[in-house]
Amino acid sequence: MSMQAASHPTSALRQLVRVARSKNAGPTLLTLDLFFKDAAAYTQGATSAALSPQAVGDLYGVPPAQVKRYLLPQLQAIKFTLPRAICAGSPGDGDLYGAQQHAPLLELVL
Repeated sequence: MSMQAASHPTSALRQLVRVARSKNAGPTLLTLDLFFKDAAAYTQGATSAALSPQAVGDLYGVPPAQVKRYLLPQLQAIKFTLPRAICAGSPGDGDLYGAQQHAPLLELVL
């Protein structure tokens, strides 16, 4: 049996990651972290237009120039940092810690 990373045909992101999480990066920024299951899944995510700054900005209603994407091949991870819609703890903030903000990414098809 070959030890090469398995190929993943077009899949929902939730099938390719072992961990997806979000958290505040200060009161005005949000961090989205995606840790992929294997090298093939990471490569699929890193090269997918669905995980471009433009696409993530569109998904979160943020101008793409304000979406920072960090590719971390050593960790088989991708990290995004973008502005929060509402400052953490302000009236109307429904997620004080930013811990539930990764959910819209999970159904993306890569």
